[in-house]
Amino acid sequence: MAVNHYFQGGLGIGSDAEKRLHEDVIIESLKIFGQDIYYLPRTLVNSDLVLGEDTSSRFDDSYLLEMYFETTEGFAGENEIINKFGLEIRDDTTLVLSKRRFEEHVSNKATLTAAGRPNEGDIVYVPLLNSYFEIQFVEDQEPFYQLGNLPVYKLKVTRWEYANEEINTGVATLDAVEDKFSLNEYAYRFQLELGQENLTGRGSIALEDYHDYSTGQPAFIMNEEYTAAEVVQTQSPYASNLDLNAEAGYDTVGNLSDDILDFTERNPFGEVDE
Repeated sequence: MAVNHYFQGGLGIGSDAEKRLHEDVIIESLKIFGQDIYYLPRTLVNSDLVLGEDTSSRFDDSYLLEMYFETTEGFAGENEIINKFGLEIRDDTTLVLSKRRFEEHVSNKATLTAAGRPNEGDIVYVPLLNSYFEIQFVEDQEPFYQLGNLPVYKLKVTRWEYANEEINTGVATLDAVEDKFSLNEYAYRFQLELGQENLTGRGSIALEDYHDYSTGQPAFIMNEEYTAAEVVQTQSPYASNLDLNAEAGYDTVGNLSDDILDFTERNPFGEVDE
């Protein structure tokens, strides 16, 4: 027997006006009980189609949206665990985001890898926690067709592990992560002032043995501020390498030997020498 057409038209209960009102109530609730969170779409620079990753991706834009933490009693996931690789922070949570608000402020402006929806691999920044989270999965069918509509996204996110990605959004708070933790040596280069490129006309000091007339690319030298020793000492505060090295009785820069191997022996793994 067909559905009662006094209440619906066969495509689920709820008229267009009721669906619009339902979305308005959800957006108002998110604005009252939610948090201001930045959404940063990932830009793929050199995608590896074999491994399915991009080690040189970057984040050039940010969009401020209101989202709601669905996990109100703390982070889900395994939280802090210690395994053979050391300490890992696995803080997971779920963020509720209005579809209409995402379409208005992100979909119509940003270039997304998968158009029209939040993408797995994109990141969000939560000012309240001063932390980045990476989107692992986007649930777009929960709650399931209330009033015949799907008004929200639920973003399954986990704490993001920074891996030298470029962050150039123009928002100082967001870009500070790259300035503080990046180990990319190209961040320490600068273009030289004098000289002339044959093809581009841009200025740079002509190095003695530099003759790249085919491409006309500018020459670069490394800034003095970049040293390998500084990179070792300014590693992530979550790393324990320096502490472990200190406990072993040696440092990572000045003395790379330790007490495990006796380098005075000529052949420590072979037969005893006479």
